[in-house]
Amino acid sequence: MSTPSKSLWFDAYKRLKKNRAALYSGVFILLLCGVAIFARVLSPYSFDDQNMDQILTTPSLAHWLGTDDLGRDLLSRLIYGAQMSMSVGIFTAIFSLAMGVVYGALAGWVGGRIDAVMMRFVDILDSIPTLVLLILVKILFDSVNVFMHPELRALVGVLMALSIFGWIMLARVVRGQVMQVKQLLYVEAAHALGAKNLPMLFKHVLPNIMGPIVVVLTFQIPSNIMFESFLSFIGLGLQPPYSSWGVLANAGWKTIKTYPHLIIAPGLALFLTMLAFNLLGDGLRDAVDPKSK
Repeated sequence: MSTPSKSLWFDAYKRLKKNRAALYSGVFILLLCGVAIFARVLSPYSFDDQNMDQILTTPSLAHWLGTDDLGRDLLSRLIYGAQMSMSVGIFTAIFSLAMGVVYGALAGWVGGRIDAVMMRFVDILDSIPTLVLLILVKILFDSVNVFMHPELRALVGVLMALSIFGWIMLARVVRGQVMQVKQLLYVEAAHALGAKNLPMLFKHVLPNIMGPIVVVLTFQIPSNIMFESFLSFIGLGLQPPYSSWGVLANAGWKTIKTYPHLIIAPGLALFLTMLAFNLLGDGLRDAVDPKSK
């Protein structure tokens, strides 16, 4: 029994090739991932190398983006910040993907009272502002894990907070898509031939709704990066010596009037990354569903 997933993906690929903004954004994101992976090779200095003779210098040949208040090379810290920010965004999105797909697929496939109970739980979580939930989970995690190293506790706390509540929107999308697909003829034919529910769901239904899932994922990653940067900026996320874009923005904010380059660099990195992911997500959405234009 064949399903329409392959032809849909081929048609979406042809439409995506015509969207230059999405293609350029995808290339930029791939380059950014390469910078994050090879940060140790590409950075001219280590992210924590201090030179007290080069404190708060402006951009020069020795330090292309200048140095911070401890004489650390800003370009190197920006490259390592890409490693930390991209890692947090991608890994938390993958966890949210796994949890949201399984939860939403089961709710939409089973239906009835079980679906109602499962989605009411999602409604309760969704009724609370996301930022408030993130801060509460982060504070709770920090208070419980008192024996963990503070630097590691900050990183794990951010990962836990973003992973636990990042799946809510994805679960809604998957549930709606599953409820639509399970009414199609090929699903009814599979039931008539005696196909079991779970194999049918994961082998034939989910592959045909991967388009919307991928689109949501492209918006989930920059959202997680922004939340991590905001938490680090207000002092609840990653802290020095970790080098994320939020940490750099927090440090640059303190000297914005006298040394504005310290906040311009991480701010520009965040802006370009958010823009690239959003353009890629818009392109994928139009490619998967041309009627969305």
